[in-house]
Amino acid sequence: MKAELINLQNEKVGEIELPEEIFSQKWNPVLVKQVLDAQLANSRDPIAHAKTRGEVRGGGKKPWRQKGTGRARHGSIRSPIWVGGGKAHGPSKDKDFSKKINKKMKRLAIFSVLSKKLKDNEIKFFDSLNISEPKTKIVFSYLKNILNLPKRAKKTDVLLIPDLENKNIYKAARNILKTKVLSPISLNVYDLLNYKNIFIDKNSLEIIVKHYKI
Repeated sequence: MKAELINLQNEKVGEIELPEEIFSQKWNPVLVKQVLDAQLANSRDPIAHAKTRGEVRGGGKKPWRQKGTGRARHGSIRSPIWVGGGKAHGPSKDKDFSKKINKKMKRLAIFSVLSKKLKDNEIKFFDSLNISEPKTKIVFSYLKNILNLPKRAKKTDVLLIPDLENKNIYKAARNILKTKVLSPISLNVYDLLNYKNIFIDKNSLEIIVKHYKI
């Protein structure tokens, strides 16, 4: 399987051989959704928390004696039925939302998304995504030209996957709206689906193949 190789000036400079294990997988929406749900669940940071009767202040002394007062028995003013008491069934910051997904499922889901993106012509391969200096203006001008965006466009919709040694593009692209730079060893279903276009450096493709031991 071969694909067109272009440069940052949007000129064809050759072809690149693509690994079929990555870019020839069948679209599996059920698996992709399962992995995506697990990724989102694992990224949740529960902050909603209601104090239980063991966490609110006070309540060390019994409000009144057990018998002889004519009132109901109580052992603490921090009981959930008292005003100012603890919450009986409130949200807890200790709740664990994480879901377990094995590596094989995660890898197949990523390959499934990449295969579909390639089939839909939403992936472009570059001989190099390196830039000489970390300037947003330079990167943005390249992206607008490649995506054929109007001059007044203020955002793109692209995920850049450069070489590991390419540090300038990380700094230059972080201020562009709807643009993200992702390491080739940090591929994930959410980012691949969240951006319409994916630009991959040919060197990063080799890193992906090596990282997933294909």
